[in-house]
Amino acid sequence: MLIYAHRGASVDFPEGSQAAYEAAISQGADGFECDVRLTKDLQIICYHDANTKRLSGVDLEIAKTNYEQLKKAANPYLFTDLLDLAIKNKKHLAIETKHPTPTGGLIESELHKLLNQRAAEIKESGINISIMSFSWFATQRNIRAGFESVYLFAEPLLINLNTSGIVGPALQIIKNNPNFVKQQKNKGRRVFVWTVNDPSDVKLCADAGVDVIMSDNPAQARKALGYS
Repeated sequence: MLIYAHRGASVDFPEGSQAAYEAAISQGADGFECDVRLTKDLQIICYHDANTKRLSGVDLEIAKTNYEQLKKAANPYLFTDLLDLAIKNKKHLAIETKHPTPTGGLIESELHKLLNQRAAEIKESGINISIMSFSWFATQRNIRAGFESVYLFAEPLLINLNTSGIVGPALQIIKNNPNFVKQQKNKGRRVFVWTVNDPSDVKLCADAGVDVIMSDNPAQARKALGYS
């Protein structure tokens, strides 16, 4: 089972920051999970919320603000920089496009464009890139563009909408249904689970056959599995 750092090693450093992702490397994470949004001037940044208030105290709506202004107020991490870090250190990427957004599917379009431009480097590095979303429409855009798609969901019934080769259930779904992972594997699907922090939950996912967990604390997750 692989361990991806959820917004970096976010238990120790500000979520989605360069420091959090660099710490994830030192903690032995197999990959990075990141949320991406599009600024007004079409820069892709690593940011979970639609505005910057929770993390910076300054209330700016990302979709309506240019990157330079956001940089002064909240210093968001550019996705291109995270991609550089992932390629250099051979860390897999699970990229969540956030929805709803005023620009709709433009975030997928710009992300696909960037990843296609860097395709040769990505292939040479050997890293795996998955694009995730809670939006069914976003998963369809990713599939049509030829990218590995992960359908995220927190309600069990939403699995019926899935057409992706990877499902991304909330941890509680695994805890409530011990057979869930086996059922998905029988359908030829991989399983990425979020967000897994407690050592007992890490072990539960490993025993169930989960492929990837997203954890705020990669070091603790590795320790729970007995990894050196």
